[in-house]
Amino acid sequence: MTQCGLTFTMAMALALAACDTSNQPATVVAAPPSTAENVQRSGQSTAEGSFLATGPIVVENQIDVVALRAGVITSTMVEVGRAVKKGEVLATLDDRQLAAERDAAESKVHSSEANLKDWEAETQVVDADLRRAQAMRDAGINTVEELDHARYKVIGSQYEIEKAKQDLSTAQHNLRSLELEMEKTRITAPFDGIVARRYTRTGQSVAVGDRLFWVTAVTPLLVKFTLPERFIAALKNGQTVTVTSADASPAVEHAAKVIDVSPVVDPSSGTIEVEAQIEGPAPDLRPGMLATIRVTVAR
Repeated sequence: MTQCGLTFTMAMALALAACDTSNQPATVVAAPPSTAENVQRSGQSTAEGSFLATGPIVVENQIDVVALRAGVITSTMVEVGRAVKKGEVLATLDDRQLAAERDAAESKVHSSEANLKDWEAETQVVDADLRRAQAMRDAGINTVEELDHARYKVIGSQYEIEKAKQDLSTAQHNLRSLELEMEKTRITAPFDGIVARRYTRTGQSVAVGDRLFWVTAVTPLLVKFTLPERFIAALKNGQTVTVTSADASPAVEHAAKVIDVSPVVDPSSGTIEVEAQIEGPAPDLRPGMLATIRVTVAR
């Protein structure tokens, strides 16, 4: 009996302890904050009225210079990295055949000019003959047929003058056409900039449309980026934003002036496109770099 009572007493004590534990409030342990939430990413607000965006640094003028006529490269004047001016010759094509044709066309122009002058002089002669025939007819010396003959010669000379003028115009246009073809044999820079790439070499045969050089301007530098649609009313042309680049000098900030804000919102992303022009010299920045743009607007 004593052993049975002891067992019953221990069972009751355990039951009471269990009931006491179940009445205690559960302790909730908070999970550690996510590391991703502590990382500031581009395209998010950084402070009140401030926003970070990313976009490429670009230039307005950047183009592949192509061959405008087929031929063989006879010389190349520039190498990659060379600064060039608008109109500067980058390379030349073989132009010997065109030069001969141009010289022949020029001779034809001179011949047509001389022919026109000859007919103008001839017309002056037949005009004089007509006046004399008219005077003789008035005096009754010659016949009406002779007067008509002199008159028709004047009309014929006038037609010859018109024909000579048209021949001269045709010869001049033909010469101009060949001169334009001659210009195509000189590959020139379309604007001030630098030669970023060279695709050709001396002695190479090229066809119309073949790429020869890649010329890019170095100024003005532009940045293109997107912002959430809520900025469409707050951001205006002429507003200043701050530009930095991790590829250049992250600590160096450059001011850029907004020059274009898209008037429409991209429905797929809910963003607007913005373009800004970097002001002042920026020797650490190059076209093609990725830039970080800080936009601050008043709330």
